[in-house]
Amino acid sequence: MQTTVSKEGGKALIKLSGRFDFNTHREFRGAYEPLVTENDIRVVAVDFAGVDYLDSSALGMLLMLRDKLGGANKEVLLTGVRGNVKQVLDIANFGKLFQIS
Repeated sequence: MQTTVSKEGGKALIKLSGRFDFNTHREFRGAYEPLVTENDIRVVAVDFAGVDYLDSSALGMLLMLRDKLGGANKEVLLTGVRGNVKQVLDIANFGKLFQIS
């Protein structure tokens, strides 16, 4: 998986591409952890447009992201969700935990 982070006007975008699974946990954590302490960032969007696969460990990583950023009073959005990724998030009822588009 490849991860890029961009910031603009109080919002950070974490763009993912490839497989989002256990093997990518260090890279994903490395992308979001600096955002937790950045006071000017209020919203973090995770862009799934380039993700073609995610597994249960990816769901766990998203929950960790939500907990860390929620503790810092930051909002988490999941964007670009489609296909198999959307199906997995729907089955896991993540629509009740995240704003998904």
